[in-house]
Amino acid sequence: MRFITLRLKSILVAAALVLLVAAGALTATAAGAQEVYFGSSRSLPIYCVEREGGKVALTFDCAWGVDSTDAILTTLKESKVRVTFFAVEFWAEKYPEYLKRIFEEGHEVGTHSATHPYMSRLTEGEIKKELETSSAAIEKIIGKRPDLFRPPYGDYDDLVIDTAEAMGLYSIQWDVDSLDWKDLSASEISSRVVGRVKSGSIILMHNNGLHTAEALPVVIDTLRANGFEFVPVGELIYRENYAIDPTGRQIPKNAA
Repeated sequence: MRFITLRLKSILVAAALVLLVAAGALTATAAGAQEVYFGSSRSLPIYCVEREGGKVALTFDCAWGVDSTDAILTTLKESKVRVTFFAVEFWAEKYPEYLKRIFEEGHEVGTHSATHPYMSRLTEGEIKKELETSSAAIEKIIGKRPDLFRPPYGDYDDLVIDTAEAMGLYSIQWDVDSLDWKDLSASEISSRVVGRVKSGSIILMHNNGLHTAEALPVVIDTLRANGFEFVPVGELIYRENYAIDPTGRQIPKNAA
């Protein structure tokens, strides 16, 4: 009954947000990336993707619990939306039944490291260990080795990105931060997301955010009403023949 009530509430909020977006709120650029890295020759992760047609990716970082995970998965299943979950090794090993469910329900799984450290503070050997053991743990549980990596805290340097690439991992950031980890209200979360998304956006959320599950139906309904399509990160990014511009946007080489 509580889920149904939240769903009805989300429909009303979504309708209001559709009008807001239609009025011109859907005007985001890569959050912070251009300001920090413009003109830089640094090795960059993928913040967003040059895409036409309104494809976007919802992502959930998994590190600190599962309290909201059932509700999130229920919404995704009912909405027929596939997303990407980035799991820390210790989370995967503590909640293998959730990781299996995530994968079996059609979602993509990437690694979020082994111990959730600041990756830029590690040596090359330590970085490799974080990526290898976490990838192996995920593969052991779901039977598929991840090829996507999200650095904890969004923290990286050239060594982190280059090491991950050498290990066959695409490093994934985001250009839309829901800030659900700050315990914002559901309406604040949904407003932040729908007001910043553009075609090719990667949206950051967390599986255990206090109001993430409540905000998710609004985000999905509103963005769909405005022509966006949800795909996992692995279906959003280009796998070859691409470049990453100074803002962290991935671009096919023929368009670079």
